[in-house]
Amino acid sequence: MTRYVALLRGINVGGKNKIAMQHLRAMFEAAGMANPRTLLQSGNVVFDSNEPAAALEAKLEAVSAKRLGLAVDYFVRDAAHWRAIIQNNPYRQQAGAEPSRLMVTCLKSAPDAGALAALQGAIPGREQLHGEGRELYVYYPDGMGKSKLDAGWIDRKLKLSGTARNWNTVLKIAAMLAE
Repeated sequence: MTRYVALLRGINVGGKNKIAMQHLRAMFEAAGMANPRTLLQSGNVVFDSNEPAAALEAKLEAVSAKRLGLAVDYFVRDAAHWRAIIQNNPYRQQAGAEPSRLMVTCLKSAPDAGALAALQGAIPGREQLHGEGRELYVYYPDGMGKSKLDAGWIDRKLKLSGTARNWNTVLKIAAMLAE
């Protein structure tokens, strides 16, 4: 079996798409996933499966809609890919000094090079952004709360759906994937 992490977009945020993690784990088990474990209340599930990641995304989205009544996007990465996310981090110094200000956004697919360049050229503040495959690394020197470079803005510019986790969470997920 392959160990995966599934990241759900937009659950338990602002009172929308509320789900208890015990119900999410039960849904994963009912869908045939082995050993599901959650991290935090924001939809991070580590589990084992023999299915490929792309098939798992579609399957979990369908099962969530049917079983939980939630239409949410899933972003599935295997343990090797997650290690590569950490290795490819272009903002290592910032990750060490201010891990809560470094976000990794997992996308459904790699953005078009032109769209990525346009996004980088249109950044409204002091933020720094680097794309690497299906991930974006975004450093928010002034914090995310004041930034106009939010998930919706990135989605519109790239025409792709994504979900972000801060560097602390990225490392906690890596530890769970290694267990």
